[in-house]
Amino acid sequence: MAPRIDLDSYVKGVLDGKRAHIARAITLVESTKAEHRVLAQQLLTQLLPHAGRARRVGISGVPGVGKSTFIDALGTMLTALGHRVAVLAVDPSSTRTGGSILGDKTRMERLSVDPMAFVRPSPTAGTLGGVAKATRESMVVMEAAGYDVVLVETVGVGQSETAVANMVDTFLLLTLARTGDQLQGIKKGVLELADVIAVNKADGPHERDARSAARELAGALRLMHGKDAAWTPPVLSCSAREGTGLDTLWDRLEQHRALLDSTGRLAAKRRDQQVDWTWTMVREELLGRLHAHPEVRRLAPELERSVREGTVTATTAAERILAAFQDPGRPGPAPASPQASASPQAPAPSQAPAAPPPQDGVRPDDVPPAAARGVPPKDGNTP
Repeated sequence: MAPRIDLDSYVKGVLDGKRAHIARAITLVESTKAEHRVLAQQLLTQLLPHAGRARRVGISGVPGVGKSTFIDALGTMLTALGHRVAVLAVDPSSTRTGGSILGDKTRMERLSVDPMAFVRPSPTAGTLGGVAKATRESMVVMEAAGYDVVLVETVGVGQSETAVANMVDTFLLLTLARTGDQLQGIKKGVLELADVIAVNKADGPHERDARSAARELAGALRLMHGKDAAWTPPVLSCSAREGTGLDTLWDRLEQHRALLDSTGRLAAKRRDQQVDWTWTMVREELLGRLHAHPEVRRLAPELERSVREGTVTATTAAERILAAFQDPGRPGPAPASPQASASPQAPAPSQAPAAPPPQDGVRPDDVPPAAARGVPPKDGNTP
């Protein structure tokens, strides 16, 4: 028998900043069990009034750009300045086994043992966009626990940039020099999402290349945003290994957040993110119910086999799955019109007795149904 979860103890432990309770609370919000999901929502409801005051920074970039090493260096610098730093590091899950290495914490040697920091690796568990399903909820737990800087590291594949940009205040994109055409690996869509760009590994013999790459990207961004833009994303060079350029980079991140706050865009952005979160959860819940639906589970193997054999198109299979999910009683012809579906025993309209004429200004539809059929009232009185 599983131990009973004391929700009040979880709430108090998180608000007191106790690491064990924080870890358990995040484990609870990450759980996929139905009973745990109910408890997790109750927990978040109580923690939500204590959250929302942290600086939320998303960090993304291609694999190999040094995200974990960068976060270790940046987070250590911030804790030295008195900040409490929470790191939500997301690791890709295997599409075959479902497992994750969760090795980001091992590359954050200093930050993982820093008492002013909390590093939490989580698996994507098949979630598109390189962000764990419960990342947003984990942010609420971290902020309620008193961490004033939340760094969200993504796996950096495809949709991760859009996913992380929809849950943070400032989106930091890490890139590298020496990748051929400097604009080849960083497409326009990603540049439009980025609030600050940093060319990492600007050290040793590669420092000159990194500075050159930063200048090229900065020129491209000026053309994209124009002179009248309220904020043109700065492009900086830094070295996480040597710790150079990180203080200037943090200043730019702070300037961006201050601009959002002073113009009222920060509050509006977070409200929009809450709406986006709502619809994201709706989509995930619907997908979960679809897979768990008994009729869908019955039809799916046969339809998958037919699609593989080429006897059924993917579109037709998808429509049949959705039809089984929406209406297990189908398929069948569309319902007939009301006249066509009338009972065969019902008299034809020409054979039905006519309704009595209106009396004393009474409309035909005001006449009682029995009188409309010519049936005398039970008391024997005439209409």
